Amino acid sequence: MKSKLAAITLLLLITGCQSMPPIRTVDQVSLERFMGKWYVIASIPTFIEENAYNAVEQYRLEEDGTVQTTFTYNKGGFDGPLKTYRPRGFVRDPASNAVWDMQFVWPFKAEYRIIYLSGDYSLTVIGRTQRDYVWIMARTPAIAEAEYDRMVRFIEDQGYDVSQLVKVPHE
Repeated sequence: MKSKLAAITLLLLITGCQSMPPIRTVDQVSLERFMGKWYVIASIPTFIEENAYNAVEQYRLEEDGTVQTTFTYNKGGFDGPLKTYRPRGFVRDPASNAVWDMQFVWPFKAEYRIIYLSGDYSLTVIGRTQRDYVWIMARTPAIAEAEYDRMVRFIEDQGYDVSQLVKVPHE
């Protein structure tokens, strides 16, 4: 019950009024190529992600067009308790497939925008119009420091306060 209440609170916080202009997304996403495992390299975390280790997001496209998502991480350390969340993604812009809603608890949906995606689908940045949360994710648990610095500059150029960005440790 406590975790469900926390999830509802999170959703209320992240689905609030949006006064900033929408953040630009990539032009096109192949959903089939985007599916699979993504390691969270860094984020401006939501409260449920604070002190996360080994954070991984996995996507699976369902026959109805929704995206089954499984988000796992160890809380507080590499040996910390495993936390698992299973939100469902809803593609809101089928022309680009770059704007989704994520639903943790019905009926609340959180904005999810693919704002960067490398041509080989090895690196992505997920953002929100409010510039309150952002995620750098890769197909591998680590990326080169130069690539990370480039993503941080990209995020800053999108209007984010990068001083809030936290690297996620992976082992």
